[in-house]
Amino acid sequence: MKKLPLILSIISTLGVIALAIVMLTKDNGNKTETPAAETGAQAGAIVYFDMGRVLAEYDMANDLNSVVETKINSINQEVNRRGSKLEKDIAAFQDKINKGLLTQSVAEQQSKKLAEQQNSFQQYAAQKQQEIMEEQQVMTNQLADAINNFIVKFNEEKKYAMILATQGDILPSPVVTADPELDITDALIEGLNADYIKTKNAKAE
Repeated sequence: MKKLPLILSIISTLGVIALAIVMLTKDNGNKTETPAAETGAQAGAIVYFDMGRVLAEYDMANDLNSVVETKINSINQEVNRRGSKLEKDIAAFQDKINKGLLTQSVAEQQSKKLAEQQNSFQQYAAQKQQEIMEEQQVMTNQLADAINNFIVKFNEEKKYAMILATQGDILPSPVVTADPELDITDALIEGLNADYIKTKNAKAE
């Protein structure tokens, strides 16, 4: 009897989340209590920021990533535990078959039972994979919403004509080269973290 295939791992460690936010100047009357850090760019300029750095240095992104990674590790451990048990059951059954310790009718019954267990396990693994994807998507949405909302308030004061998000390993996209004075990454990270700390403290009160 051929050994039944198993799913022992359903997803790799949470990788880098790719986000792109391109904002035009908005003036909706909302004011932020978090002061915007200084940048070298003037009002009306087209500026940019490094999304990779923001995601790496934004405290909220690191906190959410830790929470989601913990959940993913827990899910993977349980999936692997169940997969290992099923693998052992199949190996024990195969050993009995090889040694001729089972009658044909008993072997057929156990084979059918193992097939049902395998099918159940595969359904379970697929369900857990979906849960992981949902956790990742929710985290992505939370980060995108927080960054987007902050940039809108940030630009109410700065009044830039356009803010571009850039990220890339070979060539940053969409900004390949630009005046460093137009890079507002440091200002955004400083402001995002200040705003996040203030929000966390407010929730703790």
